[in-house]
Amino acid sequence: MEVQNTNLTGKLLVAMPGMGDPRFEHSVVYISSHSEDGAMGLIVNKPNQKLELIALLGHLDISAGPATPEVSVYFGGPVEQSRGFLLHSVDYIGDPDTVRIDSHFALTATVDVLKELAQGTGPETCLLALGYSGWSAGQLEAELLANGWLICEASPEIVFQLANADKWAAALASLGVDPMMLSAQSGRA
Repeated sequence: MEVQNTNLTGKLLVAMPGMGDPRFEHSVVYISSHSEDGAMGLIVNKPNQKLELIALLGHLDISAGPATPEVSVYFGGPVEQSRGFLLHSVDYIGDPDTVRIDSHFALTATVDVLKELAQGTGPETCLLALGYSGWSAGQLEAELLANGWLICEASPEIVFQLANADKWAAALASLGVDPMMLSAQSGRA
């Protein structure tokens, strides 16, 4: 695969063993945008064990209601960790700043979507992340060439439905890769 001209928007990156950055160990990253200027994505399998939606709403002075869903808050990545991103199903179009990525996924990064979630009127399916994973121009391509990531198709099942502990192995399995067969060593034939 030629990495230089590949647009990975809407794909999943699956961290390879031994990639060297502990923040991304066993990570599955949904790429929400990718261009010649760089890439942005959200880690979709690392929930913040200390924060749930209700608590986050309280910090933002947004009242939770009886229809507020139970939504985990995820570590989206090491960049701008106080900024929130809602990756969600495309049924929600209430926010003019919502970016529809493809036929399954959209992204909203405004406080209005949190207000709607609190009232039970937000998207049917979602994942809330604080922070994001970002790559400057050419950085992600270099990491791909260094065997730091595998690329697979993103599915709502992997992103939204599977248990977080199962997402990495499921993403690998979608490529026909057995996690037990992966090595932390890289090389070229």
